[in-house]
Amino acid sequence: MNRLYKYSLGLVIVLSLSTTSCKDYLEENNPGATTLETAYNNKPGFEGLINTIYVDNYFFYGKVDFIGPSEMGTDLWINYAGSDIGITTYDNTLTTGLATLRTIWGGCYSAIGLANTAIEFSKKVKGYSSQAEIDAKVAEAHFWRAWAYFNLVEQFGAVYLTTTSAATEGNNIAPKRSTEKEIYDVIIADLKFATEKLPLTQSSTRGRVARKAAYAMLAKVYLQRTRLGDAAQYAKLSLDAAEELINNQAKYNCALYLSDATRSGFAKAFDQKNNKSNSEFLFLQAVDVAGLNPEGFNRGRTRQYFLPDLGGRGADWGTIETTVLYGRSNAKQYKPTKYLLTSIFDPSETTPDTRFANTFTYKFYASADKVITTALANTYQKDPSIVGKTILSTRQAYSGPDYFLVAGGTFEEEKNMTNDVGLSVFTPNWTIPTATKRLLPYLVADPSDLFDPATNNYKLPASFPNEPSLINIFPAFKKFSNKMYAQSNQNWLGDIPIIRLSEVYLIAAEAAILYNNDAAKAANYVNVIRKRAALTTRENEMLAPMGEMNVAYILKERGRELAGEHTR
Repeated sequence: MNRLYKYSLGLVIVLSLSTTSCKDYLEENNPGATTLETAYNNKPGFEGLINTIYVDNYFFYGKVDFIGPSEMGTDLWINYAGSDIGITTYDNTLTTGLATLRTIWGGCYSAIGLANTAIEFSKKVKGYSSQAEIDAKVAEAHFWRAWAYFNLVEQFGAVYLTTTSAATEGNNIAPKRSTEKEIYDVIIADLKFATEKLPLTQSSTRGRVARKAAYAMLAKVYLQRTRLGDAAQYAKLSLDAAEELINNQAKYNCALYLSDATRSGFAKAFDQKNNKSNSEFLFLQAVDVAGLNPEGFNRGRTRQYFLPDLGGRGADWGTIETTVLYGRSNAKQYKPTKYLLTSIFDPSETTPDTRFANTFTYKFYASADKVITTALANTYQKDPSIVGKTILSTRQAYSGPDYFLVAGGTFEEEKNMTNDVGLSVFTPNWTIPTATKRLLPYLVADPSDLFDPATNNYKLPASFPNEPSLINIFPAFKKFSNKMYAQSNQNWLGDIPIIRLSEVYLIAAEAAILYNNDAAKAANYVNVIRKRAALTTRENEMLAPMGEMNVAYILKERGRELAGEHTR
């Protein structure tokens, strides 16, 4: 501190001497200098500022930093390993120094600062043909400011609220927390402006927010606002916003994918062929397959953090640690709970609900031929009859559309797929009889193998010394992973949905219960989502009775529909 003081004092003396010893002064003018006024008072500069606000969300979705805060700490997932384990266990490692929390805090306030500056300069920008044109553009800034404050208030509670531009007004060096209600007031006002001013479509640029995104966010925000009081009032507002979208899907250019006799609507929503023009994605992170993204090709990293031990126990049976298809399993951090696998999802091989099968990879195939030896069979308590059998490699050049290499990538699941002759690891969410598992020529890890019946947690090897340790074998989250957009063993170039239309139906259902306990309306909205999770031939098996409609049921339905999508 002394050195800093002496340096500052010396600088003041030098400057004083230099200004008092000269009678004439040189007035300098740099015609190339850029000021805030010259940068943002014109249409190109102003729109560049708006575009910059979009950058921060690229460090949230599809990256590890937002998985922990948005998914952990609930009953759906637990940590395999990793630096943010405190988010799950609430132990003393959960501190302000946690990198994931710093990413959220810094990213949100970065977006807020940019949005505040854009909103200020919208009052004096030149080059637009009308005020309506300006409003349509600045509505994007209002939307993003709401998005940022919503994430902050949901993660941290009462935070510092500012709506002024630090670029013009300077930083507040003594910030004080606002109340959650005050923050929600700003969020709601911003989103209401966005629902009124954003264009119905943004056809020129995929990923730019349109009015449907604002209505979806507003419905979600109103629903969350119910926890702070006036629940019926805000539930009604949430229901109104959700129904505006549900009842006017053609107007807002959105639609649910519906089932047919061969594929469920849920499966279609995550079909790789629908990813870049998805009618259900109301608000998304658009990823450019040519690498024109923040951090270039470093996108879609979610999948690698949910992988099982493919390089250890899996390798015993023919899988490898790192593949383009499954991802890089040496970065694994998260795994599903027993509750998610067997209570949220239907633990049945014959369930009509296709959501488990389209949310998780539960069959992992061989990367090379693998002969089952006596030692392997004994280690995994298999029947001697499978010794000598060969698990066949399924790996070869991929002939379909992809963005991995110009010449195409090499993937598993490209050959020897008939009758699962190349299956290495099988992790169903239903239980298979022990005698049957012993005869199967691949590793099987069902819930009875994974979970301790006394605690419902993963079995600790020390507590089950007479069983092979399968603590790190489990189904892998796969919504943001497929061949078509696999760019490398850790990067995936598909778009990532932030809000889907199906969530709006579930928001409407919950709001109907909280507003006036309208179980009939809630059941109607829930059953739209449940029916399209099955084939049309089995959709009637999915209908939930009106008598079961309550918030707890709808929260379980949210788990089935939205698991892994950066939302609780």
